[in-house]
Amino acid sequence: MNATVTATILYIDEDADSRTLVERTLGAVGYRVLLADRGLASIDLAHRETPDLIIVNFTLPDLTGREIASMLRAHPRLADKPIIALSAQNTLEQRAAALECGMSGCLSKPLDVERLPAQIAFFLSGGRDRLDDDPPPQPTKETITATLEARINDLEAAAADMRRLDALKDAFIHLTAHELRTPLTLVNGYYSLLNENNELRIAAQQDAMLYDYIQGLSTAIARMQAVINEILTISRIITNQIDLALGPVTMSDVVMHALSLYAQAFQERRLRIFFQKQEWAERIQADPDMLRLVMSNLISNAMKFTPDGGTVTLRLQRQQESILISVRDTGIGIDPANHESIFERFSSMQTPERHTTSKTAFMGGGLGLGLAICKGIVEAHGGKIWVESPGFDPNTLPGSEFLILLPRDAGKSRLSS
Repeated sequence: MNATVTATILYIDEDADSRTLVERTLGAVGYRVLLADRGLASIDLAHRETPDLIIVNFTLPDLTGREIASMLRAHPRLADKPIIALSAQNTLEQRAAALECGMSGCLSKPLDVERLPAQIAFFLSGGRDRLDDDPPPQPTKETITATLEARINDLEAAAADMRRLDALKDAFIHLTAHELRTPLTLVNGYYSLLNENNELRIAAQQDAMLYDYIQGLSTAIARMQAVINEILTISRIITNQIDLALGPVTMSDVVMHALSLYAQAFQERRLRIFFQKQEWAERIQADPDMLRLVMSNLISNAMKFTPDGGTVTLRLQRQQESILISVRDTGIGIDPANHESIFERFSSMQTPERHTTSKTAFMGGGLGLGLAICKGIVEAHGGKIWVESPGFDPNTLPGSEFLILLPRDAGKSRLSS
């Protein structure tokens, strides 16, 4: 049997060894296994995850198996799900008690790991225990095959739905950016007219409040334009329509340009910045504007997750026909479990309710597109990007390091690939 997920099983038992055994046994044959050690916690988990089958120890510290079954059956989405009792005795009386309270059957403990997958398939296919001294009938090969095929068909249909939703979402993103650009162009045009008015300029120089209003308008327009540009860039990346204007690029110039954008923010937050590079001719064939965007996003990201007074270090290093770019910070770090997902669209380490629209404030937020854009641009150049961090800890501040390996000639790299 392959590792395709066929069903979700909720296993409820206070015995940690038993939970580990079940997770490994059923996970190895393609089941998704949820674990709980208490009755109340398992009910909450079942409501959230809607498992396809539930196995519950009849004797838990907080609730009995009968009580758990009754609570689960009361939920509309769980009313028809198989619930299996787990007992060290598994006598005729206990099987009768399990069936009486709405369960499908009873499994003996310790579990027989050789028979367990077949027993699960039997109950998933609608099988129930019999009230005699014989063990429950074993499912036939045809029954197991039919059950697995039905589950696979359901998963394929769900995957197709997800692809359709992704396509709709991508189309919506692209359309939204273009719809926002039109009124913003109009606002920017009116702002330019105001800015060119000599009387207004003179008045602004004499009235601090009027000056602040005009500067605030300028900042808001620039911020909105940046958001729209991010959305349009990620849209081009999604549709593989990112066009690179390749030419000779000096990477140290790209880095210095990106740093200059945040010079004031570094000073205000007392962040120390170090730029280390080897003494070599570091001119490469690449798109300078795209690389400036990559470096700007990585520096902004480092600032957002490094507390005031921290350090950001940038490094350039030649490696044969490639260039290694590093942006390292002394910030809160990133859980290894998130090292890949942070490069996905709309991924954010910040929760929505704590969202802010700052590119430089500590724990500031954005659209969650910055790293996805970096990944798309780097891969369009034939390079790769990844992150290294021992973990997330806002107290010890383990830091993170984002690394880019970029070919010195993106044109050659794209042709070879």
